[in-house]
Amino acid sequence: MDEQKRLFLAVVLSIAVLLGYQFFFAAAPQPDNQNPGTPSNTMDSSESDSAKVSDFTPRTEPEPAPAARPELRDFRTITLSTPYYTIAVNEHKAAVTSLTLKDYRETNDEGSPAKQLVPRELADITGGIFSVYTAQGSIRGLADAVFSADAESTDISLNEGKKNIAFSWTNPDGITVKKVLTFEADSYLIHCNILVQNGSNMPISDSMVICIPGHFNDEVKHRSRFAYEGPVAYIDNKFTTIKPKDIEDKDTYSGTVAWAGYTSRYFLTAVMPDTPEAASLKLSFAHEVVTNRLVSQMPRIDPAKQNQQSFTLYMGPKSHKILSQYDNLLKKSVNFGFFDILAKPLLIAMNFIHDIIPNYGVAIIVLTIFIKLIFWPLGTKSYKSMNEMKKVQPLMTQIREKYKNDKQRMNQEIMALYKTYKVNPASGCLPLLVQMPIFFALYRMLYMAIELRHAPFVGWIRDLSGPDRLFHFNFAIPFMDAPYGIPVLTLLMGASFLLQQKMTPTAGDPMQAKMMMLMPIFMTVLFINFPAGLVLYMFVNNIISMGQQYYTQKISA
Repeated sequence: MDEQKRLFLAVVLSIAVLLGYQFFFAAAPQPDNQNPGTPSNTMDSSESDSAKVSDFTPRTEPEPAPAARPELRDFRTITLSTPYYTIAVNEHKAAVTSLTLKDYRETNDEGSPAKQLVPRELADITGGIFSVYTAQGSIRGLADAVFSADAESTDISLNEGKKNIAFSWTNPDGITVKKVLTFEADSYLIHCNILVQNGSNMPISDSMVICIPGHFNDEVKHRSRFAYEGPVAYIDNKFTTIKPKDIEDKDTYSGTVAWAGYTSRYFLTAVMPDTPEAASLKLSFAHEVVTNRLVSQMPRIDPAKQNQQSFTLYMGPKSHKILSQYDNLLKKSVNFGFFDILAKPLLIAMNFIHDIIPNYGVAIIVLTIFIKLIFWPLGTKSYKSMNEMKKVQPLMTQIREKYKNDKQRMNQEIMALYKTYKVNPASGCLPLLVQMPIFFALYRMLYMAIELRHAPFVGWIRDLSGPDRLFHFNFAIPFMDAPYGIPVLTLLMGASFLLQQKMTPTAGDPMQAKMMMLMPIFMTVLFINFPAGLVLYMFVNNIISMGQQYYTQKISA
């Protein structure tokens, strides 16, 4: 089998693995070291309660009679705007019911609204993001509480500095819960202090639960085959994904939790303890909603005592550049799976190039050239092997014709020919195999990097994260996903595959050689819905490879 066949077979194999490897290489959830029936861990007994518990003045007025579920009183929605986002926090559950990102849009169309991280239907079903309750129900009514915010206005603008908004609620037993949110004008991070004051006559021994729901319908399920979407966490120093379909079999995970949340292809919603702590995740999946719950153990709170737990909330882009600015482990959420160790440096390199040349299309081209230079010696070795195969091709043709009725003798003579002329058909295969991990890593990086989302290149390519389309048609095209149009860059890439195929000697079986000529068509159809950034990489890579092949064959002639 000649070297070009190996090239195309390797590429086809790589694409096949790209479409299916998530089913085999997806990060497995961490083992649950506790009884599955126990939703939370007990904190290390060496931790001093006095560090978190202090005296306070309990309520002295008579407690109202408990009710099964009181009617909700009127509540407000507090809206706060920073240079990065606009957030809405409802007094009902003190939950986030809306957050729009000012630097990101829903689509690449002109006039598209700001990106919304809390879909309306999700807020309607769950009540919002970051609602709280206790795992064992020790604080009655907390799950459906209507807090009172200390904000005088429901429309707040924060252009510099910080702003605290405290949400307070007291239940019929005299237990007061305060949820204090601290917003910063120059950060996506939101600090959250949860203060529990025990004004009852009974101690509280429970865990605080913070909810991060996500909308998981059939469309999301389809997208997650290529870039994971769903519950995530950083447990025991490992990036952990939990597929919604697996929640029915196992819904509790325990360990040292640095953060937990819900991720889409480009954005992350997460809650993070101030320091990684022994905690649990409790998950559920129903009515197209997946809820990831961080269960954090509280120390025992005796009557007339109080406890405070501190967390950091994040709702924003999965940008390595942005998350690396923060002194925490949220940057671990930018994870490219099995090939993360290669993809992350490629992302950093692409961003570095973009800082010099502010066009991600140009950055991909420069990065491709840089990668080709690194593997230039291996490529040269491969093309020299092809050239040697070309020299013995006439003799191979004679052998195939002479022994066409005796396959065993034909193979023996061909092997003897290789030995006589010191030609090793496999010598060109190794360089290709060495480069395969780079292709895998680039695919993952270019598909998932938020930097390419809605990033323009030239002309009709206005979004490197989506397929390239010149013109938009109102009719469907076979093998093409919407939007429908002319995939110019993909067709150019297919043409480059065809030219490269014609440059390559066909020393293998004639029937296989004819079949391999169909490979450019197959690759064009395969790439027709791939992100334009990846197609651009393949096209530039092919052009450089053809130049290197031509040069190597010329000097070796």
